[in-house]
Amino acid sequence: MASSPVRRRGAHVHYVTRHPAVAHWVLLAAMLATLLLALGLQTLSSSTWQPGTATTPPARVVGSTPSGGPVLVADDGTLVGVPLQERTVALTFDDGPDPRWTPQILDILAREHVPATFFIVGSRAVEESELLHQVVAAGHELGEHTWSHADLAKVPSWRANLELSLGQLGVAGGAGISTSLLRPPYSSSPQALDAPELKAAQHAADAGYLVVLADRDTKDWARPGVAQIVAAGSPKGTGGHIVLLHDGGGNRSQTVAALPALIESYRAAGYRFTTVSEGLGLPVGATRPAAAIPALQGQVLGFAVHASGWLVTAVSWAVLGFGILSLLRTVLVVGLAPRHVRLSALRVAGEPWLPPVTVLVPAYNEAVGIERAVRSLVASDHPQLEVVVIDDGSTDGTGDVVEHLGLPGVRLIRQANAGKAAALRTGTRSASHDILVMLDGDTVFEPDTIRLLIQPLRDPAVGAVSGNTKVGNRTGLLGRWQHLEYVTGFNLDRRLQDMLGCITTVPGAAGAFRRQAVESAGELSSETLAEDTDLTMGVLRAGYRVVHEERARAWTEAPSSVNDLWRQRYRWSYGTMQCIWKHRRAAWDSTSGGRRLGLVGIPYMLLFQVLLPLLAPAIDLFALYGLLTGDAGKVLTVWLAFALLQLATTAYALRLDHESLKPLWSLPLQQVFYRQLIYLVVIQSIASAVAGARLPWHKLHRSGDVVVPS
Repeated sequence: MASSPVRRRGAHVHYVTRHPAVAHWVLLAAMLATLLLALGLQTLSSSTWQPGTATTPPARVVGSTPSGGPVLVADDGTLVGVPLQERTVALTFDDGPDPRWTPQILDILAREHVPATFFIVGSRAVEESELLHQVVAAGHELGEHTWSHADLAKVPSWRANLELSLGQLGVAGGAGISTSLLRPPYSSSPQALDAPELKAAQHAADAGYLVVLADRDTKDWARPGVAQIVAAGSPKGTGGHIVLLHDGGGNRSQTVAALPALIESYRAAGYRFTTVSEGLGLPVGATRPAAAIPALQGQVLGFAVHASGWLVTAVSWAVLGFGILSLLRTVLVVGLAPRHVRLSALRVAGEPWLPPVTVLVPAYNEAVGIERAVRSLVASDHPQLEVVVIDDGSTDGTGDVVEHLGLPGVRLIRQANAGKAAALRTGTRSASHDILVMLDGDTVFEPDTIRLLIQPLRDPAVGAVSGNTKVGNRTGLLGRWQHLEYVTGFNLDRRLQDMLGCITTVPGAAGAFRRQAVESAGELSSETLAEDTDLTMGVLRAGYRVVHEERARAWTEAPSSVNDLWRQRYRWSYGTMQCIWKHRRAAWDSTSGGRRLGLVGIPYMLLFQVLLPLLAPAIDLFALYGLLTGDAGKVLTVWLAFALLQLATTAYALRLDHESLKPLWSLPLQQVFYRQLIYLVVIQSIASAVAGARLPWHKLHRSGDVVVPS
């Protein structure tokens, strides 16, 4: 894909691709489609029947069944019953292969020198292919028992066809065998078939199957004991018999115990043991080696079943893990917030600390809001204040606006466009004082913001202070959603990080720094697009503490369009990942701040800012799939529980910030729409980072409609 340089910053050339997102979304769609197929395959393989279960069948209305024998075949479109030869008996086993019970049955049959026919569930065949090869090697015959033990009389015709074709592929892939024998699940003798079951049998027979039922049925829904099984399967008369037994599901344990006695009873009556094909006297057996293509398709199907199982299991555990971590995070955030309030009060207790302060305002095309920002600084109640506005090559007259204000204590520096980090470097080097406050050109401070923001810096161990950034343009859903996100996702999180000693970002909209800490951190770097996060991490690694002052409020203009929001968060997310990579070795630092950053701060960012967004589409897909496949009650219950927890947490955060609870009505919509938008932004950023793309600085549109409550 073609790329072109868009801006040079120092030694770093940033590139932007002409079509940056198409490949990312194709990849995301392919991944979600793969997960959806895996979920479907797992559901198809296991939702209808699980080994070892027994259910009570509904009342049946017996239809007009063909007579003549237990094997049904199609003769000119009519079902005809075919008997086994006189004094022959075919022992048949359903629902396997089972790794516990099938080997025991094979041992008994080998000891007694008895052949048998095993009706195989296709999904079990691909899971137990080695065991299936043992069945064939022992001289036994294989028949099909559908793919997932579905009741062919109750599923739609497309599902019935799928069950039969996948069942064949399962046997072909598991044992290399093709079979014409079919036993429909939940069936026994021809006389017990109702009308829908007869229709299903007719459909299978028309497709070329020999539908094998039984005239000696040892299956009893009340799970009979050994004596009852022997009695139900014992010979009657002199005709041939097909005996229905189980090596998986049903009464398999009792079958193993009763099998020797059952064999003995037939031998005593003079019966010869045979397979179904041999008992029917077929000149060519009903089973044969599978053709190369079906065998390969069956092997691919087996691999897909295993891979989908691993994938669904891995994602399920990941979802569970992140659910537990999210709950733990919520408990910690809510539990430690009151302690942070008390700690914050202690930091500003006593006489105010009023050192001289330099305020740095980097500005690029901020003509719309720069006057309000500068006037709010001049109106500060802090007595010794220098305001430095760095006009970074603006083309809209930003510098002229500041110059024409003629406000006392305000100094303007003009420079060629070099980026925000370069502007802040210029401001830092020209600052007259050692306490630096930094804010964006669209941000408005309250009169006491600077005084409150710098109070924690009276402690020489503190190198930086994060302010409480508030959304000043809250009109419309997008503004309300960002307001709730700032209050809960950013400021409440910073309270927790403060208590853990690992604040990773002092926001560019409101931060105070000790000049020595900035210099020790290597000043503001242009190596990343998140210079505020990069600087904060550098301050921690330099051995300083970073704290949060929740009462120092700054009102900023949030993006007012989806396009601007996307661009802003794309830059934030991409820059955050750059910072994580840059400071990845922090855990090995000699300073406690660096170790805390490496062991707590960066893993926290990775979990909740990178990995969780990657997993979020899978979580949503799992939830949607559950709604559509019969788990709607469970999914809705879990969703409602998390929604109520989120609602309570957000209400608590609003109260901590002394905010109105009115915007809470928009929270459910935020969870449905806004959350997915932010996750998609993060996913695109991750894809860009993996691809090694370089991004330009995105300038957002400004309206200047920040409202500061009186």
